[in-house]
Amino acid sequence: MINGLWGKKIGMTEVFAGDVVLPVTVVDASGWYILQDKTVENDGYAAVKVGCLKSRYRKDGFKAEYLKKLDAYFDYVRELKIKDSLDGLAIGNEVDFAQAALAQGDEVDVIGTTKGAGFAGVVRRHNFAGGRRSHGGQNSENRPGSISFWHTQGKVIKGKRMAGHMGVERKTIKGLELVKIDSEAKVILVKGSIPGKSGSLVFVRKYK
Repeated sequence: MINGLWGKKIGMTEVFAGDVVLPVTVVDASGWYILQDKTVENDGYAAVKVGCLKSRYRKDGFKAEYLKKLDAYFDYVRELKIKDSLDGLAIGNEVDFAQAALAQGDEVDVIGTTKGAGFAGVVRRHNFAGGRRSHGGQNSENRPGSISFWHTQGKVIKGKRMAGHMGVERKTIKGLELVKIDSEAKVILVKGSIPGKSGSLVFVRKYK
């Protein structure tokens, strides 16, 4: 059994649960195949290497020749830790939800990389209040204010919140509900929003 699944974020939509409308994020977990087994004896840890087959090769399924040129045939290559045994994890098998012990109604963690927002000031990046907006003529509305000591040899304290690149950070959203699993389409619906833009890679595991 593996510790989770890799997938691509498709986007957000809504589904009905009785009379309640739930906002959900759709994650596509199709096209992932096992490429290599790693054991404690040979590699020092137990895991499997998995790859996401490029869309133009999926109609033919997995072929052993793909292992010789991973970059040519796979969009992504990642590793998944093994929790207990290697049963059903043979090379060439497609990864499925049962191998990750994911079931409808479970709580899951979703790990992804947030959207990039370019260079941002302190008001947007760190939610600073900025300068006062009264008494016309002031020009400090979006400025950070003092950043150092009042001393000729003063220096900026390490970790000072300042303007800079915003986004593209690895984030984990915990305890999201797994609303639905579509085993045929190989997609899952997770309640709420998750990090990343549409098409970005995310990792889904049971809530810890």
